[in-house]
Amino acid sequence: MKLAGVCAVLLLLTGPSSTKEEQKNDPFTGIENEKVLPMLQHLPRQHGGMNVPPVDGRFLYDLILENGYQRALEIGTSNGYSGLWIGLALQHNGGKLVTLEINPLAADEARGNFLKAGLDGVIEVRTADALEEIPKVPGTFDFIFIDAWKPDYYKYLRLVKDRVVPGGAITAHNVTGGSQRQMRDFLEAIQNDPDLETIIHPLSGQGISVSIIKSR
Repeated sequence: MKLAGVCAVLLLLTGPSSTKEEQKNDPFTGIENEKVLPMLQHLPRQHGGMNVPPVDGRFLYDLILENGYQRALEIGTSNGYSGLWIGLALQHNGGKLVTLEINPLAADEARGNFLKAGLDGVIEVRTADALEEIPKVPGTFDFIFIDAWKPDYYKYLRLVKDRVVPGGAITAHNVTGGSQRQMRDFLEAIQNDPDLETIIHPLSGQGISVSIIKSR
């Protein structure tokens, strides 16, 4: 990681207001990869599911890029749209992503999209129930993205928290609005856990929580 300490990471999260406003208006600003850019701008879904809005994907991309994160885990792949943002940043940092998807059709669709984007060497798709598969993924992480079955968010948190290095980020999608009712235990945990420094960003209106692991 390029930055040491929670405070430095949190400064990046607040960021210059002009830059954030520019990216909200055009989240694709500065993305020059000719394979990935068209897919970020429009990625059809063949097998249902939902994707993060582009502004949220860009937020994740910037968070990974600016902090030098390299070891990432995504819980909930869908067709791979958020994985494209994450994988592109990790490719720049020399990192890798393991992404978990329980739906075999969606997982296969994501694999095809990652291959088309030239990110298949960066991203490993595992077709599995995340609650069963997370303990099987070796090593530690410096970035986690949770965007799966909302009532299980707290269970995911319990499985990954102690495997994230200090300064690493546990992020989660859909933490504002109606989904809050399904993840009250998760929201209480990330805001009251003394090991975490949490900020919730409204961004698209769907909300992303960013919980930075403090030094243990």
